[in-house]
Amino acid sequence: MSRVLAVESVLPEHVYAQEAITAVLGPIVAPDPARSALLRRLHAGAGVDHRHLVLPLEQYASLRSLRAANAVFVREGALLAEQACRRALAAAGLEPGDVDHVFATSVTGVAAPSLDVLLSERLGLRSDVRRTPSFGLGCAGGAGGLARVHDHLLGRPRDVSLLVSVELCSLTLQHGDDSTANLVASGLFGDGAAAVVVVGGEHPLAPPTSPRAAAPPTAARRRRTARVIDTRSRLYPGTTAALGWEVRDTGFAIVLSAGLPDLLRAHLLADVKGLLAEHGLAPDMVPTWVVHAGGPRVIDAVRDALALPEEAVRESRASLACAGNLSSASVLDVLARTLARSDAPPGSPVVLMAFGPGVSCELVLLQLDGR
Repeated sequence: MSRVLAVESVLPEHVYAQEAITAVLGPIVAPDPARSALLRRLHAGAGVDHRHLVLPLEQYASLRSLRAANAVFVREGALLAEQACRRALAAAGLEPGDVDHVFATSVTGVAAPSLDVLLSERLGLRSDVRRTPSFGLGCAGGAGGLARVHDHLLGRPRDVSLLVSVELCSLTLQHGDDSTANLVASGLFGDGAAAVVVVGGEHPLAPPTSPRAAAPPTAARRRRTARVIDTRSRLYPGTTAALGWEVRDTGFAIVLSAGLPDLLRAHLLADVKGLLAEHGLAPDMVPTWVVHAGGPRVIDAVRDALALPEEAVRESRASLACAGNLSSASVLDVLARTLARSDAPPGSPVVLMAFGPGVSCELVLLQLDGR
């Protein structure tokens, strides 16, 4: 089993109330009064109180091309990712030179050299660090990235892996596109980055009896750690047109089907039961759920499909309210919140989940360590 030592999320410094964002972005996205009224209703019902944006709000009126947006992504995304990684490594009690493998995921910008290369220079990673850049997992990237890091560590159990997600969703804003999907996206998605430090089962920090593992990594960070037990990936046939991007000269235009919650209600329970059954568990035996904050209807669908109490999705709703849907970083932000606040007993199971283009579902079964 691999062990999650630290999870840290970082949000940009520009933070605005949802009402302020609506007032500025509304005329840009939906100049037609009828569509503008719908935009306001959708923004008000998004479950979002505040969002952090990578640029000052007034600068989005002049951001009109893929080239301009992607330049901001490369510059500011690398900075946010670096901050998240430094915090996670410090919380784990490790140095950049200890990292053996980096998995970097994003779906809101592209770079070549890829983000992991830019991070290597900024952080001072070793020249022989193994790298796995990922684009296209979308909102499932945080969960899928954790699963793929676990796979790597099964084969290299003494390694340290660094999972990093950076998503600058505001840069995908499409001017004058008053489609319902774009109206929803303009009120739902936020900007942020997250980093997770994971070690293999034979690393000195992995065993619970290790003196270094038993003590809190720092006085300021007393979050719990967790062990990755198993993972599962699922693609739902016939849904490739339901979620993703349409790449335009003006940037990434959202493709977002209103049927996603119904899809989850139809299939999620069987997928979760299948993962848990392999370990002698059932959904009613799981006290802790880490659910991607995809929006109120997505959170509701997960709660209803799994017959969970509202308390089980509390941290997901809190993440959504404070920052919006952070795409691949969202579920990692929820994981960080959960590890900071959970009072579930050591050894108890946790199910982490996120959903992305495909439509895909990524599930990770974890087990909580003590504090």
